[in-house]
Amino acid sequence: MGSTGRTDTRVALLRGINVGTAKRVAMADLRALVESLGYGNVRTLLNSGNVVFTVPSRLRGNPAARIETAIAKRLGVTTRVTMLSAKDIETAVQGNPLESVADNPSRLLLMVLTDRSTRTRLEPLRKQRWAPEAFALGERVAYLWLSNGVMDSPLWSAVTRVVGDGGTARNITTMTRILSLVNE
Repeated sequence: MGSTGRTDTRVALLRGINVGTAKRVAMADLRALVESLGYGNVRTLLNSGNVVFTVPSRLRGNPAARIETAIAKRLGVTTRVTMLSAKDIETAVQGNPLESVADNPSRLLLMVLTDRSTRTRLEPLRKQRWAPEAFALGERVAYLWLSNGVMDSPLWSAVTRVVGDGGTARNITTMTRILSLVNE
């Protein structure tokens, strides 16, 4: 008889906001916007567009598309939103194949991919030698160990050239903190 009231936890990662002076979005405004769309238990992490929320079973439609559209209309910012399930986050963090080589968590990045075709386009990079950097692919993420940081990284340049706006990166510390928020 009607809705069971069941909810589904999701994570929205906004690409390229609050980097430098462009595309500024206050996290309080972002939380209010996501809540206004009918989502529940909305929480943000850091100032870089990481939103954890629940989707009531009564809501239909693609949350990523709904959030992207609302941000553009209400906040005047164009950004790509990549959506992950709670299981996707858990799999990405716990399945980290580069844990043994990465000795600085700020330089171990997870590039969250928007779709399967992006992952397919990254496959050829697995055959290249990147030492002292390292590259691996998971189901929804590419793992990048950037031993000397992003600025002079040939691996980062190659991945971002292939991915374009088909993904967004977070370091392992941020992804682990997102997983903690999901599990609260």
